[in-house]
Amino acid sequence: MSHDDDLVPETIEGYNVGEKKTIAEYAKLDAEDESLAKWKASLGITPGASVVPVKPGDKRTVVITEMGLEFPDQNIAPIRINLEDANGNTLDKEIKFSIKEKSVYQLYVRFRVQHEIITGLKYLHSVKKAGIRVDKVEEPLGSYAPNTTDKPYYERKFPEVEAPSGMLARGNYSATTKFIDDDRTVHLQFNWSFQITK
Repeated sequence: MSHDDDLVPETIEGYNVGEKKTIAEYAKLDAEDESLAKWKASLGITPGASVVPVKPGDKRTVVITEMGLEFPDQNIAPIRINLEDANGNTLDKEIKFSIKEKSVYQLYVRFRVQHEIITGLKYLHSVKKAGIRVDKVEEPLGSYAPNTTDKPYYERKFPEVEAPSGMLARGNYSATTKFIDDDRTVHLQFNWSFQITK
């Protein structure tokens, strides 16, 4: 099985992706519908909200700016992986880090949305050791409107996980991460590696 096969999001029977609309269309949609008004407000679609300006020519709709691992209640420095350069371009770099066995960590993702509303954003990753898949994660991130000056980025933290331990668990791992939405648009996919140490 290839990494691509590992990174296909699960489908829910009977769920159909709705028709894509612009922010202006959503803002005008069923103004009298209270539940729809609450949903739009939860996405940040409110009258007078000032959208963060987009760099000319930047057609990306979801921009992953940073990922990392935090180690709650442990005396371990967080691992921060910057995925954007000073000009706002996505970096193409080798990502490698080490974590200690049995350490409890929490993955976080920081990103921004531009141009349009994104529905059903998901984070997927597949981890392999010696070519054998040992872990697969599919984490729903939600739906988002373009960032505003009041909220210039979004951040999601995942549930805490304990790193495996023991002689068989220690060693080198390779992984692939993908960010994909309900429309099956892949916003970012990259490979990374890590080592579990004693």
